[in-house]
Amino acid sequence: MVNNERFPWGHSRRFNSYTEHIRMTFGGRMQKVVVDAGFTCPNRDGSKAFGGCTYCNNDAFNPSYCSPVEPLHHQIARGIEFHAVRYRKATRYLVYFQPYSNTYAPLSRLRELYEDALSYPGVAGLVIGTRPDCIDEPILDYLEDLSRKYYIQVEYGIESCYDTTLDRINRQHHFDLGEQVIRKTHARGIKTGAHFIFGLPGETLEQMLASVDIISRLPLDTVKFHQLQIVIGTRMEEEFREKPSDFYPFSLDNYISFIVSFIGRMNPSIVIERFSGELPPRFMETTQWGLIRYDAVLRLIEKELERQNTWQGKYYM
Repeated sequence: MVNNERFPWGHSRRFNSYTEHIRMTFGGRMQKVVVDAGFTCPNRDGSKAFGGCTYCNNDAFNPSYCSPVEPLHHQIARGIEFHAVRYRKATRYLVYFQPYSNTYAPLSRLRELYEDALSYPGVAGLVIGTRPDCIDEPILDYLEDLSRKYYIQVEYGIESCYDTTLDRINRQHHFDLGEQVIRKTHARGIKTGAHFIFGLPGETLEQMLASVDIISRLPLDTVKFHQLQIVIGTRMEEEFREKPSDFYPFSLDNYISFIVSFIGRMNPSIVIERFSGELPPRFMETTQWGLIRYDAVLRLIEKELERQNTWQGKYYM
């Protein structure tokens, strides 16, 4: 056990853990409940492009209890029931608007959806997944007002710090827009998160490692990292079949080594929500890492941090 005083985040884990952050913030466990409110994205509906991001199949990470045809309260109730066995200590919930771009609608529609979710008993706030090009000043004004009463977090899919990568995966925005929107959101006092993917086609290991310096300069409250997973039914599946040499193939051991090096240089004030992702086997093009679950990956990362006697921000300058 490491002395708590060693780490500025106030607990003994070797990274600034989201689970511990929430426990310290709310005095207990807070469970996220995913809902599907039927949104789409501007690179799917033709306003910018068609087809969406080349890696994306939202069905692959949408929980079984979510369906956009069901009212939000039904989805929330089913989500709470779904998590009740595993997370019995959770008595308060964050409703997570996850699939697609959850600010991509008129403000009147967003008010209706968000306030409907917040009215559910035990809901303490919202986590809203979206894109940097699906937010504007009126929406930020509204979210700023909500954040004075509830826990409000906006999670932006940034995915890469490199414009050539963003172009290749059909994001239809560049990194500078993501940076601008992150700064605007954070300046409003709204909890600000970002999502990044490691292993996107064309990126080298050196580029991925170098991105930690870019990310560390952003005013982020939270961050999620995922390794690239080739999902069946996506354009990236076709690209991977045609030219696998364009992809950096992380083995489990290589990914753990990469993550440990990465967070050693990372700003210690940023809370880390996830280090990797997992998919149902039926969506996977390849059985990466033997279908190991996230909890097992996390244990291996923490074990390696301890073995190397390192931690988030040890080499941050």
